[in-house]
Amino acid sequence: MAHTAPRTMIRTQKRRTGRRHPLVATLMALPLAVLLLVVFDGWETVATQASSVGVMLGR
Repeated sequence: MAHTAPRTMIRTQKRRTGRRHPLVATLMALPLAVLLLVVFDGWETVATQASSVGVMLGR
């Protein structure tokens, strides 16, 4: 157990801080969006949810 702390410190120091590029975030979310599109009734439901999220975020 005593040897796990140094490895954890090394792992956390390697992580980058900052924001992810919007294109990378979109590419990460796209497969899930397609899956939800197929599972939950098609374009109308996805458009409704996207609109609701946009309103919630103030756009």
